[in-house]
Amino acid sequence: MIDKERVLIGSEELFLKAGIKSITMDDIARHLGISKKTIYQHFRDKNDLVTALVKKRLADDEAMLCAIISDAGNVMDEMVELTKCTGEIFSRINPAVLFDLQKYHHEGWMLYLKFKTGFMVNIIEKLLKKGIDQGYIRPEIDARIIAIMRVNQIELGFNSSIYPHNEFNLWDVQLQLLNHFNYGVCTIKGITVLNNPD
Repeated sequence: MIDKERVLIGSEELFLKAGIKSITMDDIARHLGISKKTIYQHFRDKNDLVTALVKKRLADDEAMLCAIISDAGNVMDEMVELTKCTGEIFSRINPAVLFDLQKYHHEGWMLYLKFKTGFMVNIIEKLLKKGIDQGYIRPEIDARIIAIMRVNQIELGFNSSIYPHNEFNLWDVQLQLLNHFNYGVCTIKGITVLNNPD
C-alpha cells in the first residue's frame, strides 16, 4: 500500500514544476503510478492534500531554521547559514505555487501567512536582538519593525509585477534583497564578518 508521505512528495514535485492549479489528481496518480482511489484513501480532495503538504513543508522549514538559530552560536555564522538555507528554500519555489495557494487554497494560504507573520518574524527578531547583544547589529534599530520588514521584503521578491519572472531570476532578486538587508542592519564589526566569512 502506498503511504501518505509518498503522495505528498510526488504531489510536491509536480506542484513545484507547474503550480498547484494546473495539476490534477489524475496527474498526481499518473506521476506516482497509482490510482486516484489510492490518493483518496489519504486525502478527501485536492485542497486537503495541498493543506497537508503546506503543513509538512512549513514544519520541515521551521525545523531547518531552528537548527540554524541556536542560543549559543555566533549571530554572523547564523546569518551566513540562513543565507544558504534561504537559497535552498527559494531554489525550489515556483512563484505560481504562492499565487495558486493564495487564490485557490485558503486554508493552506492561512497556514503560510501564520508561519510568515508568526514564526519567521519571531526568528528574525530573535536573530537581530542576539546580533545587537553581540555587537554585530546596529543597536538603534527596532528589531520587531525590521523583522516584519524583512519578511515582507522576501515576499516582495516573489511579486512578478515588480520583478517580472521573464526578466529576473528569483534567487538573484532574493540575494540582492538579502544583501541589502544584511548590510543595512550590521555594524562595522558585522560588515567586516560579512565581507570575510571565513
